[in-house]
Amino acid sequence: MWSELTKAIANFNIPADWIGIRAVKETASNRYVRDGIPQANGKSITEGAMIEVLVNGCLGYAATNSLEIASLESAAQIAYKQALFSSQWWIYPFKETERPKVVGEYNSPFLEPLDALSPGEINDLLVRMCHTLKVSDKIVQTTASISTSERESWFVSSNGSEVYQKFISLGTSYGAIAQDGAIVQQRTNNGWKAHCYQGGWELLRQENLWQRVRQVGEQAVELLTADECPNIRTNLVLAPDQMMLQIHESVGHPLEIDRILGDERNYAGGSFITTEDFGQRVYGSPLMNITFDPTVPGEYASYAFDDTGAVATREYVIQEGVLQRGLGSLESQARAGVPGVACARACSWNRPAIDRMANLNLEPGNATFDEIISSIEHGVYMESNRSWSIDDRRYKFQFGCEYAKLIENGKLTKTLRNPNYRATTPEFWHSLIKVGNADSWQMYGTPYCGKGEPNQAIWVGHGSPVCVFANVEVFGGGS
Repeated sequence: MWSELTKAIANFNIPADWIGIRAVKETASNRYVRDGIPQANGKSITEGAMIEVLVNGCLGYAATNSLEIASLESAAQIAYKQALFSSQWWIYPFKETERPKVVGEYNSPFLEPLDALSPGEINDLLVRMCHTLKVSDKIVQTTASISTSERESWFVSSNGSEVYQKFISLGTSYGAIAQDGAIVQQRTNNGWKAHCYQGGWELLRQENLWQRVRQVGEQAVELLTADECPNIRTNLVLAPDQMMLQIHESVGHPLEIDRILGDERNYAGGSFITTEDFGQRVYGSPLMNITFDPTVPGEYASYAFDDTGAVATREYVIQEGVLQRGLGSLESQARAGVPGVACARACSWNRPAIDRMANLNLEPGNATFDEIISSIEHGVYMESNRSWSIDDRRYKFQFGCEYAKLIENGKLTKTLRNPNYRATTPEFWHSLIKVGNADSWQMYGTPYCGKGEPNQAIWVGHGSPVCVFANVEVFGGGS
C-alpha cells in the first residue's frame, strides 16, 4: 500500500502546497438477538481514500472508493479545485506546519483474533445470554448483541509522512425489560453498548460473565417493586458507567475547539466555553483532573496518530479544576490560538477529519468505594445511563439512570427506580467532593458519538472512578 500511495502523490499534476492521502480498509460485523431469536447477522467491508490538498492557505477534500492511481488523481484534482476556489474566502490561512511530517505505526492489543469464533458460535452465545436474562415471567424482552471491527489505515503526504495503524475492536451489549402492569423497567450491562474496547474475544471471556448476565435480569425484576427515587437535594454518588456519560456530555463536547469557534453551531451546537477561558477558568473543584489520553491500552479510542498525522500524547485538559487546553486539532489550535490535542478524527475514508474527543478520562483520587459510602449520611447512588438531555451550549443538563440505591447513615439501603438528576455544568463540577481510587476506576466506550455535517458517528472511550457530588437536585420519574 505504501508504494502505491506514495507513487500516486508523485504523479499528481497539481501545484498544491501540500497533499495528503488517508486510505482506509475496514471489515465489520454486527450480530443481534432478541428474545433468543436472531434479528441481525451482518458483515460489511468498506475501502477507500480521502485526499486532502492545501492551496493558498485553504484545505480542500475529495474521497474515492477506488485506490487505483487514476481514481486518486481524479479525487486530488477535485480537492485542488475546491481549495483553490475556496481560498478567496478563507477565514484563516493554514500553513504546512499544520501537517508536519510523521512516520510510525500503531496496532491494537489483542489475544484472540476476531475470526476465533464462527458466526454460529457467536449466535449461540447471544441466544444463551437472552435465555439467562429471562429470570422471571416478568421479563418481557431480552436482547444481546456483539459487534466487531478490524480497521487498517495508511496516511502518506507530499512532505514524507508514512503512518500505518490497525485497530481491532469488540463491543458487547445485553439487557432486559421487565413489566408488572403499568410499571416497566429496563436494566442493561452498564448502559447500552457501553462495553466497547480495543481487543479480541478475550474481552468476553470473563469468569463472572454468566453471573453478571443473570444479575442484569434479576435487577430488572427488582426495579419493578423498588421505591420511586425521591425528589431532594442530596449527595449524589455516580458509578463509573454513568460518569462516562457525564464526562462525555459536560466536558468532552464543550471543550471541542471547533464548537467554540462556531463551526458546529448549525448542527451540534456551540459551547459555554470561550477561547479566553483556557489557562484560567476554574471548571470544577480541585479534585477534577481530566486527561485526553489515546495511549491507554485497550481503551476504545486509543491510537498513536490522529487522522491528519498529529502525534497523539496524554495531556491534561483540566488539572486540579483549572481548564488547560481544548479538544482541537492542529488547525483549530492555529485558528483559536489555544493549546489542543491530537484529535482530528474521521469515522471513515469518505469523511474529512474534524475535532473529536477520543479517550477522555477522569483521573482517580484516594478514596475507596467503602470509604465513600460510609462517609455519607444521606445520598443516592446511581448506575448506568438511561436518558440524557443537555442544551446546545452544554450548560444545563438532565440525566437519568437505570438503577439506584439510597444511602442512609453510611450504608447502601433500598433500591430506587427512575433516578434522575439535573444541574448546570459549572455548578455540578464545582460540587465534586470525593473521587474514588484506582480500584474503583473503570473504562467504557461508545461507538455512536455523533457530530459534523454530513454526520460522523465515531468511537469514544471514557474512564472514571466512583465520584461524589454535593447538594445535587435528584428526582424521580414522576417529576
